Amino acid sequence: MAITYLPGTTIQTELASGAAERILTPMFYSGGLVLSQVSQITGLEGYIVQNWVKRKFLAPPQHKKYSRRQLCRLLFINVLKDCFTLDQAALLLGYINGVLSDDSDDLIDDSVLYGYFVDCIAALGAASPMRLDGTQDVIARVTADYSNPNPSAGKRLSQVLDVMLAAYEARHVMELAAERFAQLDLK
Repeated sequence: MAITYLPGTTIQTELASGAAERILTPMFYSGGLVLSQVSQITGLEGYIVQNWVKRKFLAPPQHKKYSRRQLCRLLFINVLKDCFTLDQAALLLGYINGVLSDDSDDLIDDSVLYGYFVDCIAALGAASPMRLDGTQDVIARVTADYSNPNPSAGKRLSQVLDVMLAAYEARHVMELAAERFAQLDLK
């Protein structure tokens, strides 16, 4: 299995089933992450994270500590921002979890959603280009344990994961194009 980055992070790993759980769980043994830790993990400047909180893309940290749920929301936005505007990324996340600054209306915890996302990437093949044919079958298999809180939740989960996987792959294709462009002798 190839070494790559955990989506939305600076953390190198093998993307296998359960990778998100294996890597993220120990980070929260102390109860949360401070902004400098979040910045180090995401590669985002602290002021960007704070701006996203101000824009209500995620709930504010409690006692200056970010929860696993908040980190996962940031990781999603970090992945999606290369393919969508920030407002589009927020709209996509709101499609499944309502008001982004209010966790009480969520259909799925962001950390669970992130685990599904990483597991889907692992199942589809983390190396670029990922095979997107069969995405719906992989999503159905990976999310088989999801308990629907309402009739539309399962469908929304599948749709959101499908869009996120396409955005993830688009990011890899852009990187591949940039690498190939850099190899051209344009002089």
